[in-house]
Amino acid sequence: MFRALLIDASARVIERIETSEGIQFVRDGGFEPILERSIAAWGRSHGALPIYAAGMIGSRNGWIEMPYVDTPAHAEAIAKAVKAVKLGDGAVVVFIPGLTDKSAHPFPDVMRGEETQLVGFGLNRDMTVVLPGTHSKWARLEGGAIARFRTYVAGEVFATLSRHSFLAGVAQQPEKPDWQAFLRGLDTALDRESSLGLLSRLFCVRTGWLAGGLRPTEMIDYLSGVVIGAEFHEARSFGWFRPGDEVGIVGGADLAERYRCAAETFALKPVLDPGDAMARGCRAIADIAEKLAHGP
Repeated sequence: MFRALLIDASARVIERIETSEGIQFVRDGGFEPILERSIAAWGRSHGALPIYAAGMIGSRNGWIEMPYVDTPAHAEAIAKAVKAVKLGDGAVVVFIPGLTDKSAHPFPDVMRGEETQLVGFGLNRDMTVVLPGTHSKWARLEGGAIARFRTYVAGEVFATLSRHSFLAGVAQQPEKPDWQAFLRGLDTALDRESSLGLLSRLFCVRTGWLAGGLRPTEMIDYLSGVVIGAEFHEARSFGWFRPGDEVGIVGGADLAERYRCAAETFALKPVLDPGDAMARGCRAIADIAEKLAHGP
């Protein structure tokens, strides 16, 4: 997915562009023509614009591979590692690096794009922040830095099971989210009397239908609750939070609402980002990089 945001000096989003031209669909390194074509109207309306690129565009399969910055990482460390690439028309794209947490076991963990969202959320509070998505990130903010993080492939597990597994031929997508089914699935993570682990609970989505306990239109949201509940259960077991803690949630509206419900189910106090954290993060990193390059 290609996404672009046009923002002003205060990081307010003026316009958005979203297309299906993600990096997996770009052939022979043709990133520059896609970028130029996608934002051409902005150039005609506003003149030459500074361009900052974050996320998988800076991965091994992207435009250029940006080295990772080690955690703990302040915003200044991220800004110091940006790389500018001049385009054929004279415009400059500044690539923002990802982060790596080398304390992860058995291999270092990585993120690309979420570090910008975390900077936009604000690094001035000591707290855990979860960024739901295909590969959810749990990050700990401490001392004005992104101290450490872990990845949970919750979104990818949910998408694979709901579209390509034993559930796909039975489950039906409801017209709108079934929050009761979601909460029922979420509660399975709190069932202390059950010895079932995640793998067994996943199959219960099917047996629930066979036993008449779940309708086909309830299975998708029940599955979502099972997967997100398991994510919170595992995060708690590894010390990412304790009951009563505040936890930040940075993500799109639907996912943020699901994670808010999960946080409250686990006796947490959710702190939802108001939206467009990446825009604010890019603006903040851009300002720091500018100061580093030219002085105060």
